[in-house]
Amino acid sequence: MSDHKPLTAFFLVLISAFTLCAQEKAASGEQPNKAVIKEVRGYRTRIREMIRTSLKHGQAYEHLREMCATVPKRVSGSPGAAAAVLWAKQLMERLEFDNVHLEEVMVPHWEPGNNPSLRVTSPANAESTRLPFTPLGGSVPTPLEGITAEVLEVQSIGQLRRIGDQAKGKIVFFNRPMDQTLLSTGQAYGGAVRQRTRGAAEAGKVGAVAVIVRSVSTRSDDAPHTGAMSYQDGVEKIPAGAVSMLGADRLSALLKNKKGVKVCLKLDSQWFKDELSYNVIGEITGSEKPDEILVVGGHLDAWTTGDGAHDDGAGCMHSVEALRLIKEMGFKPKRTIRCVLFMNEENGLRGGRAYYRAHLAEMDKHVLALESDSGGFTPRGFSSDAHKEAKIVLDEIAKLLVNAGAGKVYGGGGGADVSPMRASGVILMGFRPDGHRYFDLHHSRNDVFSSVNERELELGAACIASMLYVVADLKDTLKHNPAPKQRARR
Repeated sequence: MSDHKPLTAFFLVLISAFTLCAQEKAASGEQPNKAVIKEVRGYRTRIREMIRTSLKHGQAYEHLREMCATVPKRVSGSPGAAAAVLWAKQLMERLEFDNVHLEEVMVPHWEPGNNPSLRVTSPANAESTRLPFTPLGGSVPTPLEGITAEVLEVQSIGQLRRIGDQAKGKIVFFNRPMDQTLLSTGQAYGGAVRQRTRGAAEAGKVGAVAVIVRSVSTRSDDAPHTGAMSYQDGVEKIPAGAVSMLGADRLSALLKNKKGVKVCLKLDSQWFKDELSYNVIGEITGSEKPDEILVVGGHLDAWTTGDGAHDDGAGCMHSVEALRLIKEMGFKPKRTIRCVLFMNEENGLRGGRAYYRAHLAEMDKHVLALESDSGGFTPRGFSSDAHKEAKIVLDEIAKLLVNAGAGKVYGGGGGADVSPMRASGVILMGFRPDGHRYFDLHHSRNDVFSSVNERELELGAACIASMLYVVADLKDTLKHNPAPKQRARR
């Protein structure tokens, strides 16, 4: 037996070493999750109360009604956008937010013009057939008499490149639909939208005279959907517009049955010089750590095809209502929650970039940036690029919102306006409502106040307010993401 005593002593020392190591790790904060999870769960009652208050006494819906009635046309740089800035500032002042102010941003100013048209001129039996049509954001105009030319249908930019010689002197018709078999409409949108954003530049390279794009939408109707497009330096700028889903089907059917189909396209869109505009900002000042900041926002600008009710009036009112709810509940979060209504998301992202530049010196104090820019539909959760440790905390907060439908944090990022902050390691989040109807309305005349459901909108605001409040009030600050690696320049 005496031969085993040294081995027994060795194991006792080893066990003691492991125990001490575990104690040191716990003390050093390497395993903080149990304490944080317990802290988060302590907010359950307050979050439940906030959701109930929102459903009974929420004001997001009425504020959105006022917005759509007062400033429905808010294209960047326009008088409507300027009026929206003043309206939003007055709303924040009325709600007694802290530090309400405007921050300057120079924005592009493009106007779609009046009475755009797309008319089939031949074959003879199809003459004077008009197709529902709208200019794409940023398009140059046609001559006053319009552009009349033969139509060439393609399904993709790749196909156009392969048959480029055939496009010379013609109007290129990009007819790629969104993939309706995909569960994610955002993914389907991403698969089709390139023909809108890059189609005119690619068609210009091969000598086309104009571009028609099938509306990037999930609804088969006669409401055309606009959206931003871009040109390429050194390439002829040609007019571009979107035809409705049903209009695209009619044109495609005609092209299959007839040769030499021609259309006349007319646009009187116009570019103006850049205009001075503003991001609109208001806050709840933190009670203990006011220099640490959470940003929540949406974008004020909208295309003129509709009222911009879902895109992004809903996101703006989600953001305003989140602060108002927290104030109404009498909650005093430790950190500052800042509402930023950004200008010029749709065709430039100038507001998001201007905010980042103006606040670069305090980015190390920006804890989280959350954007709502996916409509005012039923909550389905959030997306975030948070690192693993922070993601565990955000997941636990989301569990408080399971009954409200927002009980999950998916991988991903925030929105376009908050994306510049990624370069400084700020954790980004996006509010994710149900997406199945969003692209029915997006950028079209259907995006009006009557398409918004009051209960869905208020519930979304409550979920956003809940996420912000808990993160802003936690004892420990969420650590930044590692700064993204810079690409090496060649």
